[in-house]
Parts: sequence; C-alpha cells; structure tokens
Amino acid sequence: MNFKTYARSMLATFMIGLTASSAMAADCGNGPGGFDSWLERFKSRASAQGISANAINAGLGGVSYDARIIRLDRSQKSFKLSFETFYARRAGPALIAKGRRLMGTHAGTLDRVEKRFGVPREIIIAIWGLETNYGADTSGKFSILQSLATLAYDCRRSAFFTGQLMDGLRIIQRGDMSAAQLRGGWAGEIGQTQFLPTPYVKYAVDFNGDGRRDLVRSVPDILASTANFLKAHGWKAGQGWEPGSANYGVLNDWNRATVYQRTIAKMASQLRGG
Repeated sequence: MNFKTYARSMLATFMIGLTASSAMAADCGNGPGGFDSWLERFKSRASAQGISANAINAGLGGVSYDARIIRLDRSQKSFKLSFETFYARRAGPALIAKGRRLMGTHAGTLDRVEKRFGVPREIIIAIWGLETNYGADTSGKFSILQSLATLAYDCRRSAFFTGQLMDGLRIIQRGDMSAAQLRGGWAGEIGQTQFLPTPYVKYAVDFNGDGRRDLVRSVPDILASTANFLKAHGWKAGQGWEPGSANYGVLNDWNRATVYQRTIAKMASQLRGG
C-alpha cells in the first residue's frame, strides 16, 4: 500500500471510530427517565462484544438507576485536603503497626510476590492498608453492577464507566465472581485493594492456584494482583519510590491524586523503618 492510500485508509478508520465514540458518548442521560431503554441498548452492545446471555442476565437483571451513586460522585472532597492533613487522617500509627504485623504474617507470600513482580512489600502493604484498612473496610455496601450501570448511563463520565461495566460482566463470565459477590465501593471498586473491573480483568492474578482470581478473600491473589498492576505500569525492581523517581511516577497510575501518591510513598518508607 502506498503512502497516500495508507493515509486515506487511516483517516477513514479514524472517522469511523470518532463517529462510533460520539454515538456512544451521546447515549447517556442526566436523570432516571431514560435509564431502562439505555440499559436494553447496552445489553445488545455487550452481546455484540461476545459477552454471554447468562453473564448479561445474571449481571444486569434487576439493575436500576441509583440516585445515591450520582450524589456520591458529585461530592468527593477528601483529595482536596493538604498532604499533611490527608496523611494524618489516613496513615496513623495504628495502620502502620498493623501493616508491619501483616508483613510478618504473610512473609512467605510476599517473598514470592517480590521475586515474581519486583515490587517491594512495603508498597503493596501500604496500598492494602490505605485502600481498605487491610480488608477491614470492605463492607460491600453497594451493588457494583448497579453502581457502574448508573455511572455508565450518567453523561459526566459515560465512556469510562461503560468500559468498566462491560468488564464487570466479563468477570462474571470467566467465573472469578458471581453477580451476587460483586459488592463493594460506590464507584465500582472491588476487593481489598479496590480494583475497578477493567484492571481486574487485565491484572488480577490467581496466586493461590485455585483457578479463580479472588480479590475479596484470597490474600495471595490480592497481594500479587496489586504488584502485577504496578509492574505492568513500569515499576522498576530494586529502585526506590521517593518523589521524582520513576517508581513514584508509577503510583500516579494507581491513583491520580497527588496527596494519595505521596501518602503511599511515605507510608511505605515508614513500614520499612525510614
């Protein structure tokens, strides 16, 4: 193919993709009125992407628009705090002491995780503690699929959450979790280190060998999956994580909030004893 033909072909492909993206972006709403018809259209798109009827019916049967999720989405404030205030609230002495105990309890698993993924245990434990207090704060209050469906329909971030909802159905289809087990945070966070469905599908690891990627109950899966995410985003084994380092930059892919990145890094240093 010569250059001009190639260029015309790429332009045509781009325009088709842009039209499809625009159509999907336009298929949203700002209130409950059109949710049910939107959900039926979404089910058709999910089927066209190879998601089974069983997974679609199990995941989306009985799902409805949830106004609570919209209110929570519009009222996020914690990341607007100063680093000092945020750190004091989230990473107190008790959390760090518990993290050190857990590094001892799970030393064997952490040895294997570090060997395979190259991510230090202190970083993994810091994330585990900050996300859910080492699993103590995963109440499962919200239906993840209902939350994701509401956010996918809502126009504010429709494209992003549409992809998350698709991958929520893929988690059901591949047998990692049932629809009933998919309960967690209001924005669709799953398990003890709060994976959204897309990173769950991409990076979750069956580290205990039971054939399932279980980020709710299996500590080996939880720790290894968190490390796998960081490795896949460029974590460099054997290097530090101080601000300005390449590994500190990887923390931005875990959480976009600067105060959160700084808190992970500082807590990990404290867990190491620095």
